[in-house]
Amino acid sequence: MFSQEDLNNNPQKKQLLELAEQKAFDLEKITRFIRYEKELRLLQVELVNLQQWVARNKLRVAVLFEGRDASGKGGAIKRFAEHLSHRSMRIVALDKPTEVEKGQWYFRRYIKELPNPGEIVLFDRSWYNRAVVEPVMGFCNDQQYQKFMVQVPEFEHMLYEDGLIFFKFWFSISKNEQKKRFDARRKNPLKVWKFSPVDIKGQEYWDKYTHYKEEMFSKTHTAFSPWIIVRANDKKMARLESMRYVLSKFDYEGKSQARTTVIPDPNIILRYYRHMEQIDI
Repeated sequence: MFSQEDLNNNPQKKQLLELAEQKAFDLEKITRFIRYEKELRLLQVELVNLQQWVARNKLRVAVLFEGRDASGKGGAIKRFAEHLSHRSMRIVALDKPTEVEKGQWYFRRYIKELPNPGEIVLFDRSWYNRAVVEPVMGFCNDQQYQKFMVQVPEFEHMLYEDGLIFFKFWFSISKNEQKKRFDARRKNPLKVWKFSPVDIKGQEYWDKYTHYKEEMFSKTHTAFSPWIIVRANDKKMARLESMRYVLSKFDYEGKSQARTTVIPDPNIILRYYRHMEQIDI
């Protein structure tokens, strides 16, 4: 990138562009990043407006972020929450259940984390651990899995009838993209902690994950609780468009004055249907 000396000596846009060409910078990449940062800020302003409106109207909002390992869930949640007030917003990322929790009804520990009136809760993985990760990795038996798959639509219908507003995102990435992200994690000392034994199995068990993912969609995609697929090979676009989707579902005060579109791109955000073309099959 430009040094401070470059910026001091070349204050005009034309001069900076000429200097960038001399230094063989990827101008298209730089332009895309600048555009992304601008859009991100404008959408985060809208999320702040939405949060204030949710608080005033005592609504309860939950957003579930699901997807394969390294699909970009954590990065999206970070950008969603970055400028929101922590007085009326929480991020929930539960650890593995304790021995006591293992003996309780499966949904109990998630019920305790549901939003209070006026609150937004972002779930970094959710009760859907039992639909995909747990059966793939052998963390639950078949009887537990089958019981969950029968109960979850009824559970979500009760939440819906009780007035909870919730969204279910599935961040979808290709097998090659997942491998690239795993390799990047291993090489980055600031991200190597993210690489776990479960991640190691991600590529090996790719087809098994696909099977359980499709079973989950077929049995838990409902009119009152649909699955929203986010094409996430491009992390930045996935973040922006998932924000737009949530914003598009509320008629909050000030929405008409938004300085950017709050309508999601249908090429990136798709409502699940059986014959849709998926990138993580």
